[in-house]
Parts: sequence; C-alpha cells; structure tokens
Amino acid sequence: MPQAVRYSEHGGIDVLRVEEVVRPVPGPGQVLVEVRAAGINPGEAAIREGVFARQFPSTFPSGQGSDLAGVVAELSADVEEIQVGDEVIGFVHTRSSQAEFVLVNAENLTPKPSGVSWEAAGGLFVAGTTAYAAVRATGLREDDTLVVSGAAGGVGSLVVQLAKLTGATVVGIASEANHAWLKEQDVLPVAYGEGLEERIREITGGKVDAFIDTYGDGYVELALRLGVYTGRIDTVIDFAAAQKYNVKTDGNMAAATAEVMRDLAALVDKGLLEVPVAATYPLARVQDAYRELEQRHTRGKIVLKP
Repeated sequence: MPQAVRYSEHGGIDVLRVEEVVRPVPGPGQVLVEVRAAGINPGEAAIREGVFARQFPSTFPSGQGSDLAGVVAELSADVEEIQVGDEVIGFVHTRSSQAEFVLVNAENLTPKPSGVSWEAAGGLFVAGTTAYAAVRATGLREDDTLVVSGAAGGVGSLVVQLAKLTGATVVGIASEANHAWLKEQDVLPVAYGEGLEERIREITGGKVDAFIDTYGDGYVELALRLGVYTGRIDTVIDFAAAQKYNVKTDGNMAAATAEVMRDLAALVDKGLLEVPVAATYPLARVQDAYRELEQRHTRGKIVLKP
C-alpha cells in the first residue's frame, strides 16, 4: 500500500508519522500523480501546531503539504489535456502532497519542463507563487530600490531573483554565510542584527522604495522607519503587523494558479530563476526535514522525496 504523512492531533514535530493508506482513485476532473518530490513549508508547521486552527481547521487524521511534482499515474475519463506518464508540476489545497500518490485537480497541473529538476519542481509552488505575488504587490520599477528580509530563505531566495528581473536594485538581508550567493544574483547583501537600519541606509543612500518581508520579527516596522510607503510594503508572514499598519499581505493564494506555475517553471528551465534546494529527505524522515526547516537558516527549499 502507498504511504503518506499523517498527524492525528495538533502538536510539534513528534505528532508526524508516515502511514500506509489506500491508493486514491481519481474523481471527475482529477488526476492521480505519483509524487517524485514535495516541498515543505513553514506554514504547514504552523497549521500542524494549531497556530491557525481558526483560519485553517484540521480534520483528523490530517495529511500535509501543497507542493508537488511527479508522473501522472491515472486520470478521470473527463480529463483530456493530460495523459498517463506525463511529468507535471502542481499543487493541492487538500493538505495531501507529502505522499507517494496524490489526487490533483487537472487545472492545478502544468507540464514539467525537461530542464527543471524534480527537486526544484517539487518545491516550487508555495515559495514560487508567494514570491511572485509579493514582487507584483510592490509594483517594482527599474529605478526602484527594494529591501528583502530573509533573502536567502525558501521564499526570499526567489523574491530577490524575480525582483532583479524587473531591473530594480535589490538589497538582501541575510546571514553572512549567504552573502556570496546573494552577490552571485547581483543582490546587495546586508547582515541582520544590531545596526541593520544604519547599514541599509548606508548601502542605499537612504533611498528605499519598497520592502518585502519574508521573515517577520519586526521587519514591517523597520520598513516604515526607512520611509517606505505602506502600499509598497508586503509581508508574507507578519499578519499582525500588516493589520496594525495597513500594509500588504499578498502571498501564495494571490498567485495560486497553474498559469503562474507554468511561467515560473519556464524561467527555471531557461536558467533565469534558480530554486536553491537546501536538503532532500525521504518521506520516512519527514520529522527530520521539519526539524531542519524550523531552524530558519536554510538557503532555499527543503524537499521530501517519496
């Protein structure tokens, strides 16, 4: 029998387990995908812990995961544009992608280009669409200067690259261990910690037009102190600050379409967008994967390989 990640109560990493499940059967408009890679994300950990129990209640036992890439194993008779054996990238809203087989609505799939690795494809949806929406929300222009917090993380590493494609000057806040990679992306690196505001003012000459926060922990307030207009601040994590200061929160759900996925995959295929993969784990080590994720010091994505 196929295996899938499950948890039966809210809690820490220890509530996660891998169980044998019945192989899913496609219903109308659905495709069964044999998963080759599935990304993991901080939001999934928060849902599992019960942080968002009101907004996103769990039905137990619950599965986990949205990102996926794999091979079409079976499909409903009414699905015509996809064939068994196709390599695809996709997403689900059913918390079920961290599994060997997953049911996906056909409209949530796009072909995987040959130049995109399974790991990059499997980790693209949440981080990629979040980055896409955040960059779009700030309305970047060629003469703008953007500051990005968590600039080497799963979302931030894609934000800085997509922002550079607009022609804007991009400043990335990250640990010094990630500064070399940021420089390779033509991003101006700045170390976080005491004195950060002064370092940003120095490197930008005091001109900061937009700010994307992928980390939380006071960066919205920093953006305001830097003089950024609220309509050009986007946080994908600090929703309390967003409500308090009326800044944007455009993220994953603002760009969760197969069309955006197709465009992102095309950029990866052309070598215009790198999806850094920090680590891969087998499905059986899902707890270890989340332990590494929760350290919040990885460059890029952590991906499960069923």
